[in-house]
Amino acid sequence: MGSLNGLKMLDLSRLLPGPYCSLLLADLGMEVLKVEDPEQGDYMRMMGPVRKNDGAYFLALNRNKKSMILNLKVEEGKEIFYKLIETYDIVLEGFRPGVMDRLGIGYQELKKRNSGVILCSLSGYGQDGPYRDRSGHDINYIGLGGILELTGTKETGPVIPGVQIADIGAGAMMAAFAILAAVIHRQKTGEGQHLDVAMHDGVLSWLSIHAGKYLMDQKLPQRGEMHLSGRYACYQVYPTKDGRYMSLGALEPKFWKNFCEAVGKKDLILKQFIEGEERTLIIEEIKNLFRTRTQREWVVFFKEVDACCEPILTLDEVFQHPQVLHREMLIEYEHPVEGQVRQVGNPIKSSLFSFAVPAPSPQWGEHTIEVLKEIGYTKSDIERFKEAKAI
Repeated sequence: MGSLNGLKMLDLSRLLPGPYCSLLLADLGMEVLKVEDPEQGDYMRMMGPVRKNDGAYFLALNRNKKSMILNLKVEEGKEIFYKLIETYDIVLEGFRPGVMDRLGIGYQELKKRNSGVILCSLSGYGQDGPYRDRSGHDINYIGLGGILELTGTKETGPVIPGVQIADIGAGAMMAAFAILAAVIHRQKTGEGQHLDVAMHDGVLSWLSIHAGKYLMDQKLPQRGEMHLSGRYACYQVYPTKDGRYMSLGALEPKFWKNFCEAVGKKDLILKQFIEGEERTLIIEEIKNLFRTRTQREWVVFFKEVDACCEPILTLDEVFQHPQVLHREMLIEYEHPVEGQVRQVGNPIKSSLFSFAVPAPSPQWGEHTIEVLKEIGYTKSDIERFKEAKAI
C-alpha cells in the first residue's frame, strides 16, 4: 500500500511540475484526487502521441490517481471544495500567485474551515517578489538561475538540457519534499501551513557547490572549464569510431590510473589535472584514442575495468539495459481504455513495502460521482450541482 497510505490530496495542478510531484506521492500510497475544470481538464491529456483518449505524457504522469470535474468559478463548486478539504486536507496548486485567492479558496479561506489544511503553491518565481506575476518556463528558470550559463561547451554556448531541470528537480521534487515535511509537522502539532515553492528558488539551490565556491573566491565559473564540465580529460564525453559516444568519469586518481593502465597510457597517470596547453593536448589524445573503436567494442573492453567508463545510450537501449530491468524501472500494466501501457517505474525502493501493479491514469472526471457520495452528498445534491454546472 505504500508508506503514505491514509493521506489524501487534492491536486489542482496541470502539465508537468505539479502532476510529477503528486505522481511521486501517489506511487507511495497517498490518495491523489485530480480536480479538473469542466472545459478541458489537464492540458497534458492531449500532449504527446494519443492512442485513444489520452496522450502519452498524461498517462506517464497520472497513474494511481483519481479525477473529478469541479467548476471552482461557481458557488456550488466552492461548496464542494470546502467539503472536500475536510478529508482531502493536502492541496497542491500550480496557478499564478493570487488565483487561489480570487477563486475564494486561498489559504486563509481554507484555514478557516480546516486548521490542519496543507496548501502547497508551486509556481515559477514564488508568491512574492518583483517576479511574482511573471510568466515563465523551464528554460527561463534555469536561465535566470545560472544553470543554463554553465551548461554546454566553450564552442557551443549555452545548451538546453534534454530534460526539464526546473520543472522536475527544482520544482516537483522540492514540492513533494515540502509537503512531507509539512505532514510531519502537522502530526506533531496539529497545524497546517501554506507552502510557497518556487522553481526559480529550487534552481538556485542546485548551484550549491558552484555558488559555494563563487561566494568564497568571487571567481565566476566558466562553461566547459569546471572540473565536472569538461576541463580535464578524466571527465569527458568522447566520440567513438561509429559516431556514438562514451562517458568517462575517472575523477578520482584511482579510477584515472585504472583507465590509463587499461588503454596503455601510463604516462598520463600523473597528468590527470595538469594545466596549460598540455591539458588540451591530453584531451585530444584521449579523443583520438576513443575514435579507434566502436562504442560496443569499448563497452566490452571496459567491462572488467574499474574506471567509470560507460556508453551513452539511446532510450531504446536504456529500457533494454539489464540494470534497468532488474531494478524494475520499466513497468507494464493494462489500461482499460488505452491497452498495454509501458512507463518508467518509481525510483524509491524499500525493505518494508513494494509497489503493486499501478492503477491506470483516470479518465477525465471518472471519479466525480463516486467522490461526492463518499463525502456525504445525496443524489438530490448531485443533481443540484449538475444544474449549477459545478460538476
